[in-house]
Amino acid sequence: MFSKILIANRGEIAVRVIRACKEMGIKTVAVYSEADKDTLPTALADESICIGPAAAADSYLNMERIVSAALATKASAIHPGYGFLSENAEFAALCRKNGIAFIGPSAEEMERLSDKSRIKKIAADAGLSVIPGTDALESVDEALEAASSFGYPVMLKARSGGGGRGIRPAYSAEELKEAFPLAVAESLAAFGDGGVYLEKCITPARHIEVQVLADEHGNAVALGERDCSIQRHHQKLIEESPSPAVTEEMREELLERAESAIKKIGYTGAGTLEFLMDKEGNFWFMEMNVRLQVEHGVTEILTGVDLVKWQIRVAAGVPIPFTRKNVRLRGSAIECRINALTPGKIKSIHVPGGPFVRFDTYLEPGTVVPPYYDSLVGKLMVFTGAREEAIRKMKAYLCELLIDGIKTNIEEELEIISDPRFESGDYDTGFMEGR
Repeated sequence: MFSKILIANRGEIAVRVIRACKEMGIKTVAVYSEADKDTLPTALADESICIGPAAAADSYLNMERIVSAALATKASAIHPGYGFLSENAEFAALCRKNGIAFIGPSAEEMERLSDKSRIKKIAADAGLSVIPGTDALESVDEALEAASSFGYPVMLKARSGGGGRGIRPAYSAEELKEAFPLAVAESLAAFGDGGVYLEKCITPARHIEVQVLADEHGNAVALGERDCSIQRHHQKLIEESPSPAVTEEMREELLERAESAIKKIGYTGAGTLEFLMDKEGNFWFMEMNVRLQVEHGVTEILTGVDLVKWQIRVAAGVPIPFTRKNVRLRGSAIECRINALTPGKIKSIHVPGGPFVRFDTYLEPGTVVPPYYDSLVGKLMVFTGAREEAIRKMKAYLCELLIDGIKTNIEEELEIISDPRFESGDYDTGFMEGR
């Protein structure tokens, strides 16, 4: 097992990883930008080291500075969290070159699976139904030719990265001509890779993802599905598990196929297979995330499996000792993402408590929420035995959660949870249109 881990991230995910390490008896190193000097991760970690100014390119995305910090503090492993360098094969290779374990898939696995147009071929070979799409496109003319064969609407997507960036829908040839350069530019700015591909747009649809955990010994476990259909501009707002649209029979087949696919793909670590479920109940594979998801806590609070601890154990060569049959997939878990709508200094914060409620955050009185990074400041999660009760519980805790000093989306989350369409479970990815 690792003696010391450096967390190459910030905010709530850095806090989450530090706490898991403390429970495992592992020392931690927090890295921070000048903008994050006095935040909770630096206080909780055993050591902390500044890696640059506020701009992410000069700090959290600076591979050499992060590896230098790990070497200087004698950290034996690096946990990348999500975002930033978590899906960067070059960073994983640099860690290995310097004798540092990367807690995630190998550089070779990441290179093979992070290209979203390539992974669709791999998934199809592994037996998953794949949304019709293209390889990386060289020109708008290629895109137009492919769209004419698929039929509109279509979706342009970034070959690299995630988080909803570099995605542009097109409902006609004219819209596709306009969207192509915009998708390329956005992908280049966000991920340093301007590659985009095209796929058929399935609508209406629900966004269903399967959490998987696999080790180097050939074990793979599918830890249930999450419904991530409540989105704005492809940015998720609310997740729940299990999905109210997936029956027990559908779930069993989906999870069985996911486990089989992961074994055939040969993946190691925590990952997510993402699907669109059409109105007939068919699951169409979209992409694979080779990292921890923002919404991993939904699965943890439902199943009782600590994904961060198992990421660390798997990276250290520990075999997974349980199967899906040993995992609790009963009850209902819901997560609301709490986003900052403005930067500012936290004057006070009240976090609700009680049985089976969890709030992952880095906020405390005096914390300065900077304008430089992702707007996520916390994730409120609840678990109960039944979905109706989980919704009531989430409403109560959203009303109780108070964050003074910045504007947040708490009220909007409460409106969504209270919407009859959400309460009935009859919603899809178009839920936020017009809101």
